[in-house]
Amino acid sequence: MGYHMPKVWLQWVDQLSEKGYVIIDNFVTYEDYLLIRNFFLAKLESEAFKKAGIGTSGDFTVINDLRGDFIYWLERSRDKELNVAFDVVEELVFVLNRYCYLSLSGYEFHLAHYPAGAGYQRHLDQFKGRNNRMISCVLYLNKDWVPEQGGELKIYLPEGELLVEPLAGRMVLFKSAEIEHEVMATTANRYSLTGWLLYKQPGLGLLT
Repeated sequence: MGYHMPKVWLQWVDQLSEKGYVIIDNFVTYEDYLLIRNFFLAKLESEAFKKAGIGTSGDFTVINDLRGDFIYWLERSRDKELNVAFDVVEELVFVLNRYCYLSLSGYEFHLAHYPAGAGYQRHLDQFKGRNNRMISCVLYLNKDWVPEQGGELKIYLPEGELLVEPLAGRMVLFKSAEIEHEVMATTANRYSLTGWLLYKQPGLGLLT
């Protein structure tokens, strides 16, 4: 442990608990950001991404009007180049278990590529038959992003809507079962490392 100072972690945890979300700029070092982004681009170049859909592996459906991204599921045993990212995720699980008593026991992550014109309509990161996603996590990998490119994360809150720009190195954490959200259509390639912290092991196939 020790990737971030404990005092900083506590500030993030407090906001996540009180508001249901937290936005953290420069969540990883620039070197780690480049490592993750370069891994992303290499997988994109090798055509490792697959069209995303909705549902578990046994009930998988592609609906282009609902979501338009392509994804690459990560596995620590295979994708060892991203050990630094897995280490940070595991520290996050440790901190949330320690200070929020969430009983998190696992995680699942993928790389997400939204090509120009793609988005993801309003939804929750839960669905009938599987509700073990507790915390949603998005780390943005977009170099030199500008507002005209779109691709914001729209978070729906009781007090109104919040638009989050997908800036390089920015992390967004939010409560999966409580925060409805939407990915606005992008006019340029939009890259992210996206995943969920789980309160039990998946066991039911991947949710895409």
